[in-house]
Amino acid sequence: MDTVSRDQRSRNMAAVSNKDTLPEILVRRALHRLGYRFRLHRSDLPGTPDIVLPKYKLCIFVHGCFWHRHAGCKRASTPSTNVEFWKRKFEKNVNRDAATVDRLTKMGWRVEVIWTCQTSRSEDLMKVLNGCLSGTKP
Repeated sequence: MDTVSRDQRSRNMAAVSNKDTLPEILVRRALHRLGYRFRLHRSDLPGTPDIVLPKYKLCIFVHGCFWHRHAGCKRASTPSTNVEFWKRKFEKNVNRDAATVDRLTKMGWRVEVIWTCQTSRSEDLMKVLNGCLSGTKP
């Protein structure tokens, strides 16, 4: 049973930011520290990637584990109320993500996804970024 009313839950969810989130800022800081320069939220690209490194034709999405269903992650739980709504919502998100990656790839871009849970510890984030950036130099 949910502890807040349906209206309050709706207001809470509507207030969730989709730009300049803490995980996104942590990724940007780490990239900058490594010497990489990038563009943010390029709306001319499918899906408006969070971070774009044009020099390397690389798009980075910083996905929330909950909203984008990070497989095997404890943060990707489904709320116990209104289950069918959430299943449909999550399915649409996952399908949209896959279509976005497909479109960007066909345009010649390399796409990487960094999950929120991978930004919690700086060591984990650096490992992920080193994998994303292998073969590139700032």
